[in-house]
Amino acid sequence: MPTYDFLCERCQHEFEELVLQVDETVACPKCGSTEARKLLSGFAVTGAARRGDGSSCGSCKPSAAKCGSCGCH
Repeated sequence: MPTYDFLCERCQHEFEELVLQVDETVACPKCGSTEARKLLSGFAVTGAARRGDGSSCGSCKPSAAKCGSCGCH
């Protein structure tokens, strides 16, 4: 399902929203404004985390969004 990043033009709150239809109106969860602009999103890369030298730390799991504790990414 497509999840997009948005920026509220009124309060500058950045948020993610699941959008099922292209013309669906999206409301800011912080202020309720429908003046939200779709942002260019990055993409996720799956696979083993790698250190700068190309080796894997061995503690990261491909299903985890990010572990953050190993320092390899």
